[in-house]
Amino acid sequence: MAELIKIYEENPNPKEVKKVIDVLKRGGLVIYPTDTVYGLGCDITNMKALEKIARIKGVKLEKSNFSFICEDLSNLSDYVKQIDTTTFKILKRALPGPYTFILPGSKSLPHPFKKKKTVGIRVPDNAIALEIVRQLGNPIISTSIRDEDYVVEYTTDPELILEKWDNLVDLVIDAGYGGNEASTVIDLSGDEPLILREGKGNTEIF
Repeated sequence: MAELIKIYEENPNPKEVKKVIDVLKRGGLVIYPTDTVYGLGCDITNMKALEKIARIKGVKLEKSNFSFICEDLSNLSDYVKQIDTTTFKILKRALPGPYTFILPGSKSLPHPFKKKKTVGIRVPDNAIALEIVRQLGNPIISTSIRDEDYVVEYTTDPELILEKWDNLVDLVIDAGYGGNEASTVIDLSGDEPLILREGKGNTEIF
């Protein structure tokens, strides 16, 4: 049975956030808010948790396209090859924000992702998500919780999310209704920015 905890974005309660951190450190799975749709996440350093998410999504871990949720751009070099000034300026301009950037992966990627040539980086404009990553001390792996219902692609009500995911995750954060538009995905691993998916956020800044 998953636990549902209420956290307010305007002022995330450190005690409640610590509960989330404890679950993540134990290898648990958490559904949490972002600036787009609710996401399913786990600690990037916990192999068992990573395997659990891959199983739920029906993908092989080493071939998965999970995003790395980061607090800011300061630890980028841990996961991404050195990037040029133009690319860095794009990231600085857009983040935090509703974008996933595909960047060339570095040799120091966590073990399961070693063979990946690129990695998706997210710095969501959401105080709860950023506080979780800050307190955890490293990124969380994330994927959006898509719905089988093709009319309603993303469930936005935390109580309905809890109902659907009760037996699959350890904790659901209730931060009020989430969005129903995913992030815009931009590939910055080539010579020119390439928009792979138009979602939330202004694409004209690229």
